[in-house]
Amino acid sequence: MLSGSCSGFQALSEGCIANALSLTSPKEACRLSSVASIFRSAADSDVVWERFLPTDYRDIISRSIDCADSFISKFHSKKELYFYLCGNHILIDGGTKSVSLDKETGKKCFMLAARDLFIVWGDTPEYWEWISLPVSRFREVAELKRVCWFEVRGKINASMLSSGTKYSAYLVFERNSRFQGFGYGPAESLVGFSGHDGQKRNVCLDPRGARFWNLPFNHRNPPGYGRWHDNVPVDPNTEYPKSRADGWMEVELGVFFVEGKEDSDVEISLMEVKGGNWKKGLMIQGIEIRPKSG
Repeated sequence: MLSGSCSGFQALSEGCIANALSLTSPKEACRLSSVASIFRSAADSDVVWERFLPTDYRDIISRSIDCADSFISKFHSKKELYFYLCGNHILIDGGTKSVSLDKETGKKCFMLAARDLFIVWGDTPEYWEWISLPVSRFREVAELKRVCWFEVRGKINASMLSSGTKYSAYLVFERNSRFQGFGYGPAESLVGFSGHDGQKRNVCLDPRGARFWNLPFNHRNPPGYGRWHDNVPVDPNTEYPKSRADGWMEVELGVFFVEGKEDSDVEISLMEVKGGNWKKGLMIQGIEIRPKSG
């Protein structure tokens, strides 16, 4: 159809074409508008992009720390609003969560701020400190001063997420110059719905120490441990951190599928409690939940 004549569509009204395009996807609508002029005007219409926006986008924006009405009025079209939400996050629920959209699908993405998580001893100044960083989207991040029992938990109601979607949960963090203590063995993550068995994973927060996991405890920090290494062996059964475009690090904690509008919580946890060693220097921005790529 695209390589031949589009004359058959000339008899259709713009509204009819727009309705048809709204049944495709954001990516497909943009592609069609660029290759066939007959689709261009229809593909920019609010009819199309209202369908691509989440059905509850007005409710979500009403929970923004900005005034919802003034926020929406800044945009001249639903398409403009859609792409703003894809390229930016908005803070909701008093700044304890952020929300944005996946550009290709329009699925909702959330990040739970560190303040929205349960962190063992998180309110004890001896063990954790709450600091502000200009590179964080939230007002505060949690900085680990020293603990031997590391445990972080978060949850989000599945009804807030996009149905029919496979999601991944990620710890979003950074390490400061005092970072140490996570090289004695992997942490353990658990992701799943409340009341059901979740997915367990081994998670490595310090690739520098991964090579020494099988050594006796008193030999795991040999000379040079404090330097970064490029040849850390990769265990296929362990998740390793990766750099993000925003300058933070992330590590995948688990995957889950939201079938419909389940009214149950997705619970996410990360623990490292077996080593008994002191840990410090980890900075947590939050836990991000976004559609699983691919």
